[in-house]
Amino acid sequence: MLTNADEFMGYERPKKKVGIRNRIAIIASVSCVNHTVKKIARGIENSVSITHPLGCGQFGVDLLNVQRTLIGLGTNPNVYGVIVVGLGCENLTSEYLARHIKRSKKPVEYFDLQEIKGGEPVAVEKGIKIGRKMLSEAKEMKREPFDFSYLTLGLECGGSDSISGITSNPVVGKITDKIIALGGTAILPEFTEWIGTEHLLMKRAKNKNVAKQIEVPIKKLLKNTMKMGIDFRGTQPSPGNIEGGLTTIEEKSLGTTIKSGTVPIEGVINYSQAPKRKGLWLMIEPGNDIESMTGLAAAGAQIITMTTGRGSPTGNPIAPVIKLCGSPRACEWLKCHIDVDASTIITKQASIEDIARVLWQEIIMTCNGKLTKAEQLSHNNIAIWRHLAFPFPLT
Repeated sequence: MLTNADEFMGYERPKKKVGIRNRIAIIASVSCVNHTVKKIARGIENSVSITHPLGCGQFGVDLLNVQRTLIGLGTNPNVYGVIVVGLGCENLTSEYLARHIKRSKKPVEYFDLQEIKGGEPVAVEKGIKIGRKMLSEAKEMKREPFDFSYLTLGLECGGSDSISGITSNPVVGKITDKIIALGGTAILPEFTEWIGTEHLLMKRAKNKNVAKQIEVPIKKLLKNTMKMGIDFRGTQPSPGNIEGGLTTIEEKSLGTTIKSGTVPIEGVINYSQAPKRKGLWLMIEPGNDIESMTGLAAAGAQIITMTTGRGSPTGNPIAPVIKLCGSPRACEWLKCHIDVDASTIITKQASIEDIARVLWQEIIMTCNGKLTKAEQLSHNNIAIWRHLAFPFPLT
């Protein structure tokens, strides 16, 4: 069992939430105002722009999915205040997003470009003025000590190789067990990478209903793709995974699921849906790194660990992403992107527990304000999963 410090310094939010960052989020309700949102964010210190190619002409589950994701990003505890910018004729309106984000009791403002006399230049000036006022208020906040029951950890992997499953991924599993033991929450996404190991996850389910929630989406995925003449099992591992030494989807899935540790599974949530209580949760999400981390941040994760055997630069504008790598070559060639070098498990006979202690300290320092490599390099990637691709949300 890891025995290091069990406190971090965070920002108190309403409704018993705690942030580890104190950012101002500028959110586009529709792709038409992405440029405007980026210009507003550039004029406000410690702000992030949330842009995307969606927001208009959507309907049904697909529209609800995008709404939930953008609202979740705005309500994430790492965000102090939000400005929602719309165009004015889209079906995902700025007013709708702002109204739902306000339920988190944080400062929220919104406006539409079509309602601004003078167009974008005036809209940008208006947004910057609002944002700088929020920033002034945010700077008055001080970090305070909190225990890890307030933390939600996202469990991501990408650019995997054959080494990940025996180095960095089991290291994260140790951290998951510790977070849950301290009363916190963890979320494992990438349900397409549970294939072949679902029976192992089902054994850890809290009850039979949760076990069924794990089994059914995978069966539906395989059945639906078979109807289209596609055997999804033949699409994984990806070409990069294969080049990295992975041979089967089961091998890849074993590496993915070991990040969830050994604790019981509380339940399964839809993409970007917040867990209903503390503990370990699984998220329905197809495995794209950026879509996955967007969903984790929208579900309330304040911090994300990403294991990457072949190396990846990706990050998230809301939740800091800590990168671990077990490949000696990738750690050397791409060290500017790697926060924790787990390759010493191979090169210097370090133990899984040794690197877990290193990662735990990195998590504490990141929670206390240390910038991750992705943050230092300004990798603020957003992509929202289009739910029409897999039309079977949980009920």
